[in-house]
Amino acid sequence: MTKEQYERWSAPFRKTKWGVKILTGIDRTITMLIFFSYPALLVYLFFSGFFHKMFFCIAIPAVLFLIVSLFRKLYSAPRPYEILDIQPLIKKETKGKSFPSRHVFSVFIIGMTYFFVYKPAGIVIGMAGVVLAYVRVAAGVHFPKDTVAGALCGILGGLLYLMI
Repeated sequence: MTKEQYERWSAPFRKTKWGVKILTGIDRTITMLIFFSYPALLVYLFFSGFFHKMFFCIAIPAVLFLIVSLFRKLYSAPRPYEILDIQPLIKKETKGKSFPSRHVFSVFIIGMTYFFVYKPAGIVIGMAGVVLAYVRVAAGVHFPKDTVAGALCGILGGLLYLMI
């Protein structure tokens, strides 16, 4: 991604009075809804007596989240605002740790967890993940490769459910 591409992708949000607030709101809303939906799924599995499924719905995302976090810390790819001399639309001062996007990974691994239990919800969460990936790029906090890698890690990690 170049500075010009970023400016083109973020222009609809930068040129209107409410654009940045809308972009930030979408980012926070998707993140919070998915974050809070995950424990709700675990509670459902617990009270339904699906302890085997619940174990894997906790273990797989937790282990993969740790692996993604460790990789990000060791690899520490710079963020767009560090390289392109841009002002991100979402307030962020983190240096490095951009690849892969952990926000996008988390949405997709939770989406795959839901897909394992209830496919329609997993599909909806996956669609929200695509929107979040775009928002994170348009906001200037991730490169497209960061969000694509986060999504792929979540999807491929979620395929572990098929092996159970």
